[in-house]
Amino acid sequence: MSRPAAAHLLTGHRRPAHAAPGPRFLGPLGLAPARAHEICGPARRTLALTIGRAMTGEIFWIRPAWAPDRLNGAALVNWLDPGRITFLSPVRAEDLLWSMEEVLRAGCVPLVVADLPEPPGLTPVRRLHLAAETGAETGRAPVGLILTPGRGGAPGVESRWSFAPRHGPRGRSAWALTRLRARSAPPAAWEVTPARGGGLALGASCPITEE
Repeated sequence: MSRPAAAHLLTGHRRPAHAAPGPRFLGPLGLAPARAHEICGPARRTLALTIGRAMTGEIFWIRPAWAPDRLNGAALVNWLDPGRITFLSPVRAEDLLWSMEEVLRAGCVPLVVADLPEPPGLTPVRRLHLAAETGAETGRAPVGLILTPGRGGAPGVESRWSFAPRHGPRGRSAWALTRLRARSAPPAAWEVTPARGGGLALGASCPITEE
């Protein structure tokens, strides 16, 4: 795979005609296809796996080779078939988003996840959108997820979501899902609980709170 020419950045966004509401991952909530979305918060990887569970096909998961934490293979089976995930571990920071860009452009998988140490800037995010739109021309509109720590803050993303544990007494499991921003929907928050049969279920809406 060759690195894309810089001139490619000068083209405007060409939002695909089929960019209708994309894969639904919790109740009515979905992600626009052929775009890059951001997930932040301490349970961001859990939400990424929930999105992957709701989709079909392979998943590319990109993470820094130097990062100490990694997904637990034994725990993955509670969410999806681990055989669906191909892990990429670049050794250079600049290759994290480049790898994601190339996979999105190829349009070979429906979901590409990049677990990043910090939010990317506006220009890299625009490149991800353009790459995903190019990938959509193959007939499969890929979804890009960038996972960022804390409150995130990558500029230019299609949507930004926060996911944090809100477990209660006597072993009650729950999470707080917050849509911090989206191009086509207002900020909102919900409680999320385990679903019968596995996975998670969307609960009642709740006030938006600061982490």
